[in-house]
Amino acid sequence: MSDEQRFTPGPDTRDDFRAAMGRFATGVAVITTQSEIGPLGMTANSFSSISMDPPLVMWAPGRGSRRHDAFVTAQSFCIHVLGADQFALAKHFSTQGDGFDGFDWTVGADDVPLLAGCAAQFHCTLHTTYEAGDHTMILGQITQAAYRDVPGLIFHQGQFGQFQA
Repeated sequence: MSDEQRFTPGPDTRDDFRAAMGRFATGVAVITTQSEIGPLGMTANSFSSISMDPPLVMWAPGRGSRRHDAFVTAQSFCIHVLGADQFALAKHFSTQGDGFDGFDWTVGADDVPLLAGCAAQFHCTLHTTYEAGDHTMILGQITQAAYRDVPGLIFHQGQFGQFQA
């Protein structure tokens, strides 16, 4: 007998759907922008490379987030791929968009907040957006990138950690 769980995704199977999607480990990123109320950040694991030429990346904030509209209308933003030691950043910006004072950051191009010590940074200008169910896909064109040789923070089955070879 198999322990496989089969279901049809829908309102009655949200927990099963979340559990199935949680089997795919992802990196963790904090996206930052300058907004009408000041510096704004949001934790996301929906980040992905889309194209090398032109250099495009995608991320997708939830439409139910209070920060959704600020990010969807932002003309520039920075995607910070978090290092394994940056759990505090991930947790903070998963629940709050402001409160940068407790972290090491500077102001970059277009007044976008830049978080220090990240595994990678991708400075982007807005390329386009697409409505996608309960999220909005944001495509950004990378104008500058940087990386450090550090292990990344991983999100898997609802938990943060790092990859062990």
